[in-house]
Amino acid sequence: MAGAPSVDAVHQFLPSFRRRDAIGMHTVAVQKLVRSMGLQSEIYAWDAPAADARGLGVRDYRSFARRAGASRAALLYQLSTGGPVGRYVLDRPEETLVNYHNITPARLLTPWHKAVGKELDEGRAHLLALASRARAGIAVSAFNEDELRSAGYRRTAVAPVLVDFDALDSEVDVSGLDRLAGGKPPGGMDWLFVGRVAPNKCHHDLIKAVAAYRRAFGVPARLHLVGAPAAGSYLRALHQLVEALGLKDVVNLTGSVPPGLLAAHYRSADVFVCLSEHEGFCVPLVEAMRHRVPVVAFAAAAVPETVAGAGLLLRSKTPLTVAEAVDRVRSDAELRDFLVRRGVCRASDFDVARSSARFAAVLGEALGAA
Repeated sequence: MAGAPSVDAVHQFLPSFRRRDAIGMHTVAVQKLVRSMGLQSEIYAWDAPAADARGLGVRDYRSFARRAGASRAALLYQLSTGGPVGRYVLDRPEETLVNYHNITPARLLTPWHKAVGKELDEGRAHLLALASRARAGIAVSAFNEDELRSAGYRRTAVAPVLVDFDALDSEVDVSGLDRLAGGKPPGGMDWLFVGRVAPNKCHHDLIKAVAAYRRAFGVPARLHLVGAPAAGSYLRALHQLVEALGLKDVVNLTGSVPPGLLAAHYRSADVFVCLSEHEGFCVPLVEAMRHRVPVVAFAAAAVPETVAGAGLLLRSKTPLTVAEAVDRVRSDAELRDFLVRRGVCRASDFDVARSSARFAAVLGEALGAA
């Protein structure tokens, strides 16, 4: 669409900001991109711990009203859940764009954390309410774009999440890598999954699958689960499951780890296994492929789109089905090499420069820029 931008600022709003999570990294990258387009851009959030916001200028969303008169601004809402920021954006008069990262169905969280389930339901209500007034909906996957269209968004586009997947390579924790390698038993195999410890990610299925694998194939496999807990009751249940299955020395629930140690986990992993019930994109899948780790994944939601034939996709995730798939990767060198090559190629599709160019084009179109 030809013509000058109709605004001179695009300010981003998001429910919570964490420096290390995918949406947080994406938001910072979008800010840099918007500024490179000659537009002002600030980040506003509700939940932004000082340690995460420090040096990035992340502001309390309520401060926006005191600054809003300085420019003709559009608001870009990073939508992934509910909360006060969504209500605030709905009440603002400025032009609004929605960057949709998907909302986990509340039914997957409510039994474990009622407050989070309620927040997710509210987020879906915000998604529907914004459809009639949003200038455009920008989805990070075609799966998410389908949801935008179903919600009534008339103008939609897909632009990948902006994450520098090469950055981890410069931050490998060498001592952590040595510890992981040294702890692997002879003939062993390290399974890895990265993501919030939340019921929709189905860590319980991973634990059952590694137990089945060890029984069925006699391989001393370990399971590393990297990510911060999102529901305390679910985390406690996982520890109980590990204890009941006799896997205390097998399953490693690491919590959140620094980037260097995360890179070490990718470097040392033999296979990345994802059995999540719901993903709107799943950045760790791309991180794994970028690090030459073969992927075995349950074909749910946006996972098949993200993997795009570069992983072993499963229609069932019974423990034995998963175990057999992982053993195919272990025992079939030709298959493993194929998955690694295809994974590296697929990960290159999300090169940050290429993705930034796509996002700039989509945003410019939405704003009426050339």
